[in-house]
Amino acid sequence: MSRNRLGEETSPYLLQHKDNPVHWLPWGEEAFAEARALNRPVLLSIGYSACHWCHVMAHESFEHPQVAEVMNALFVSVKVDREEHPDVDALYQGALALMGEQGGWPLTLFLTPEGEPVTGGTYFPREPRYGRPGFVQVLRQVSEIFRSAPDKVAETAARLREALAEMNAGDRAGGVALSLPQLDDAARALLSHIDGVAGGLSGAPKFPMPFVFDFLWRAYLRTGDAKLRAAVTLTLERMAQGGIYDHLAGGFARYSTDSLWLAPHFEKMLYDNAQLIALMTLVWKTTRSPLLARRIAQTVAWAQSEMIGDNGAFAASLDADSEGGEGRFYVWDEAEIDAALGEQAALFKQAYDVTPQGNWEGRTILNRATLSQPPTHASGLLDEGKEDAIDAALAPARALLLDRRGQRPRPGRDDKVLADWNGLMIAALAEAGEALSRPEWVALGRSAFDAVVATMSREDGRLGHAWCAGRLGETALLEDYAGMIHAALALHGISGEAAFLTQAQVWAETVERQYRDPRGGYFQSAADASALIVRTRGLIDSAQPSGNGLLAQGLARLFLLTGKELYRQRAEDILASYGASLSERFPHTVSVLAAFELLAAGIQVVLVNDDGRLGRVLAEAPSATLVVTRLSEGTPLPRDHPAFGKTALGGRPTAYVCRGPVCGRPLTQPDDLRQDLLGR
Repeated sequence: MSRNRLGEETSPYLLQHKDNPVHWLPWGEEAFAEARALNRPVLLSIGYSACHWCHVMAHESFEHPQVAEVMNALFVSVKVDREEHPDVDALYQGALALMGEQGGWPLTLFLTPEGEPVTGGTYFPREPRYGRPGFVQVLRQVSEIFRSAPDKVAETAARLREALAEMNAGDRAGGVALSLPQLDDAARALLSHIDGVAGGLSGAPKFPMPFVFDFLWRAYLRTGDAKLRAAVTLTLERMAQGGIYDHLAGGFARYSTDSLWLAPHFEKMLYDNAQLIALMTLVWKTTRSPLLARRIAQTVAWAQSEMIGDNGAFAASLDADSEGGEGRFYVWDEAEIDAALGEQAALFKQAYDVTPQGNWEGRTILNRATLSQPPTHASGLLDEGKEDAIDAALAPARALLLDRRGQRPRPGRDDKVLADWNGLMIAALAEAGEALSRPEWVALGRSAFDAVVATMSREDGRLGHAWCAGRLGETALLEDYAGMIHAALALHGISGEAAFLTQAQVWAETVERQYRDPRGGYFQSAADASALIVRTRGLIDSAQPSGNGLLAQGLARLFLLTGKELYRQRAEDILASYGASLSERFPHTVSVLAAFELLAAGIQVVLVNDDGRLGRVLAEAPSATLVVTRLSEGTPLPRDHPAFGKTALGGRPTAYVCRGPVCGRPLTQPDDLRQDLLGR
């Protein structure tokens, strides 16, 4: 009889395993108590619902009765959704790195009954292949080590625990002196790692890494260096035209398995698309690229049509697999295209790389990349006028194929609503909607914000991390508060509504009480959350910005909005807590470097009685460091704000631009404001 305990969980990933013959337990004290009572090691398996190799290992091993029999006899098996417990995932991914192994999912670790890691890996095939031992072989070997060499196990566990504690202790040794020219030099040094043909970082697999290209673009805005600009525009163009982009429904897949952005791992993650909308919006403000404008609009449309969860906020992800195979929902045979499009097929096939032999495993991934051709001019961008005409001509065919594709069995959707990922998407929607004059996008972001506050706040006002199937899960993580502060401040800057600023400050104070590390910076989990063997700190950018980095940006913005020195001190304390790792872990520390840029070069703009004309200038301003306050006449600024006491000039719409403690003259004409922001 199965003792699988996952049927009562809400996580779609855990529910995928509820019928396994494995005696799975969810993460928690019950599992470790059972391990101690039985004197057995813990087999920890971490994955997520859209993970292709997680599905492969599940089909090969966890659904196999003989494999499950070995697992049940030798281990207490714990299944974790890494999106529900990113702190657990971060801790044990760090442990795997200390073992000298490459991280990833599924993560397979063997722990002591106290939760201390001893050994592990990622995907193990059921039978030996790919140079990996078979999973049953691994299970028996690990069990024998725990049984026959307890002293060796204890020594290894203690050593790893000590190393994990050191890894998460931070390094405040004098801090690191920073300057904007240093950031510019670091950005230029990254250029040698950029793929000059396809954009992105050289090699395969290729991840979008929007945080890297945001960093490069910020350096371009400061320096005007054309090479920095070209690295970003080439990357975005090639991604937007490649197979990593869904040319029918919109949205980007998580990464490309090749070096040309052609063949993705087909899962779509909310956090990737949020960050790419934000990056494309920032770049569009300078280039006014119609291609980027289209991709922003199409990706927003995808999020609105496919990703709204039951509580009104955004769901986590779409799976890569359907009908038992990866990508089947998205790829095409030439015959299918011919049958669906008729006379339109010839033009479509030429444009989207459709051939009899296909471009991926005998079938076709739609793409417009034409990577055999060099960029048409120095920026790396296409001939936009010609591209616009082609795109318009192809629109009816895309609509027909989207309808035809909609009749296929759909990939699964992970319905979890995660506060941190929603924060990123809400802010991106607000910024894109304001820049591209799409107020309905701002409204979409605001609706999601309201949904998170309404359904993911506890009775004491604190946030939860995940909401699914009507249940609010574990206490929020640092990333949740950082992401939602980011969202609140984006909405405040656009609407001028004080409630968003107030909410951001309330959340910032919760972080200070519950997450503060007395050595500097902030822990990933709350002081009263379920204990881990080591309390992680969330310093490093991965597929999304680190909790400390994004929080530092929020604190820097709060300082610029309110003038309160306390917020500046807290942001600078986060910077100091990184110590030498700022450079040693670069570029995976660029989110906190963006906070430094805000503190060093943030531009505060106060709009009084705006009628929309001055605000339009700010919405389209090619800057990453604007912090906007909107006021009606008679509404006071905080006393510590450098523009305190400023009023509308003669009752007219008026802007004040402040750099540091100094504010310029009152500006009432859009052209004057535009010139001031450009530094002319």
